[in-house]
Amino acid sequence: MIEVKDLVKRYGNHAAVDHLSFTVDTGKVVGFLGPNGAGKSTTMNMITGYIAPTEGTVLIDGIDMSQEPEKAKENIGYLPEIPPLYQDLRVREYLQFVAELKKLPKKERNLAVYNTMKETKTKDVSERLIRHLSKGYKQRVGLAAAMLGSPDILILDEPTVGLDPSQIIEIRELIRELSKSHTILLSSHIMQEISAVCDEIIIINKGKMIACDTPDNLTKAMMQSRGIHLVIRGERSKIKEALNKITEIGKVQYDETAEDGAIDMTVYTERDQDIREKIFYAMAEFDCPILEMHLLETSLEDAFLALTQKEGQ
Repeated sequence: MIEVKDLVKRYGNHAAVDHLSFTVDTGKVVGFLGPNGAGKSTTMNMITGYIAPTEGTVLIDGIDMSQEPEKAKENIGYLPEIPPLYQDLRVREYLQFVAELKKLPKKERNLAVYNTMKETKTKDVSERLIRHLSKGYKQRVGLAAAMLGSPDILILDEPTVGLDPSQIIEIRELIRELSKSHTILLSSHIMQEISAVCDEIIIINKGKMIACDTPDNLTKAMMQSRGIHLVIRGERSKIKEALNKITEIGKVQYDETAEDGAIDMTVYTERDQDIREKIFYAMAEFDCPILEMHLLETSLEDAFLALTQKEGQ
């Protein structure tokens, strides 16, 4: 549905986007991640035709954005980080204006606006001035404007930035619902949001793509070893002797802050090994009760930081 080929955007001698290539398949929700200044918004602006690339090609459903921009844009609904709302218009007035800009047939506009307000749950505020709406409702109105005309693709740049936790959950649920009928490219700094709604993730840094995979595969790829956190009551010498019987353990890290006769520690094995059962029986043999035991999983945040902090090394 979206195909980006060798996309470049230079500002003087600085390459904001540097020979970037990727595809977004029909029906997918793809998260677009990168640190500040990585080139995410610049890339989204080029995909939507808002700015022209220095080099490269953007194809929207096979249509070249540079050759047939009007036709390509018919397939795109775009929500920028700051929605371009007219504060002195009422919600319904603004959406009718957008519908006219998008050249929806006059006889279809009222129904299209009504259905979009219903889908984004803005119908109850349809007669309120946009300036009087909360940040969450303004995001919904911006999303409603992007959805008008039933575009196949929605491109959402930081759709939950500045929202409170309850508003974030509402917008996330709305995006999840929209994903059933749209292809979505989503930029966000909230990793829980990306994990919750995205089928794939593209990570860029300094204008270049450094990773593209599912959230699960990205975290598994970064997990070089598996950690198991333990709290065990007993003498350290007996605990060490018990652990020495488990050959799969590669490293043991003790926490010096342990209290009440319990010892805090983390043991590490190869990432595909699970030795929790062996630990249980070893400690039972040495009469050292286990008070706590759980796997330490690598998070998407860990993978993101590892990939971007050292230029993906």
